[in-house]
Amino acid sequence: HIRAFAMDKTGTLTTGEPVVQDVIPLNGYDTEALLKLASALEIHSDHPLARAIQRKARADGILYQPAEQFQVFKGKGAEGYIDGELFWIGSHRFLHENVGENEPTEVHEKIQALEAAGHSIVAIGHGQEICGLISVADTLRPESIKAIQALKRAGIERVVMLTGDNDGAASTIAKLVGVDEYHAELLPEDKVKQVKLLVARYRQVAMVGDGINDAPAMATASLGIAMGAAGSDAAIETADIALMSDDLEKLAWLVNHSNRTLNIVKQNVIFSLAVKVAFV
Repeated sequence: HIRAFAMDKTGTLTTGEPVVQDVIPLNGYDTEALLKLASALEIHSDHPLARAIQRKARADGILYQPAEQFQVFKGKGAEGYIDGELFWIGSHRFLHENVGENEPTEVHEKIQALEAAGHSIVAIGHGQEICGLISVADTLRPESIKAIQALKRAGIERVVMLTGDNDGAASTIAKLVGVDEYHAELLPEDKVKQVKLLVARYRQVAMVGDGINDAPAMATASLGIAMGAAGSDAAIETADIALMSDDLEKLAWLVNHSNRTLNIVKQNVIFSLAVKVAFV
C-alpha cells in the first residue's frame, strides 16, 4: 500500500564514503593545523563527513588528541575543547550561528561556489574566528538511478529526497538520480515534519535512511527501511526492514514481492471460502 518513498541522501543514495577534495586554511592556520583540529573534533563522530576527514588526516600522517568535553548539535555540527580552548566544527548553517554577521564576503562566496559544484562544506572555527574550510564530496551509488526508476515502474507515485546537506550538493544528486523533489539543510525534526506532510498527502509512506539523524523520520513513516550494512545501530533498530546488502534495487523488488504475497493471500482466502461453501 506504500504510495510514496522518502529517502536520505548521504549513505543511502550515495555511497556514504565521501572524500576530502580541498582543505582551505584561513586566519593564519595551515593545512596540517586545520586537519589536526578537525580530526580531534570529528574522532567522536561516525558521520560520513567525519570519517572522510579522519581518513585524510591518517593518510597525511597527522597525529592528534581527541577533543575534550565534546558536544554534538544534531544536524548542525559539534564543539569541544582542544588544549583548553573551545573549537567548533559543522555545516555552513553552524558557521552562521557561531560567526553571525562577521562572515567575510570572500569566504561566503567561496562556500557558495563549492556548494554549487555539489560539495559539502565543513567549517572549523574558534569563537567568531573561522580557522578554515574543508570541502568534501560524495559519490552516487551505482544502482541509485536504476532503483528510483524501478520504484516508479512498481507504481510508487512520489520519491522525495531528504537531506541535512547544503542545497547545492542536494540539487546535484537529485538531478542525477531523478527524484520528484528534494529538501535540503534539514535537521532531524525537519525530516520528521516532511515525512508527516507526505503521510498527510499519500497516507502510506516509506522512509529509507542509514544514520541516527534518520531514525526519528523512519519511526514517523508508515514503514522504516534501513541500510543494513552501512547504517547506524539506531537506524537499524528503528526500522521495520533492513537491507543487509545495501542494494537500493531491492526496494522495487520489495514492493513487487509484497504485492505478489498479498495476491497469494487473497487467492488462498477466496479458495478456502469457496471450498467451504461447496461443502456446505
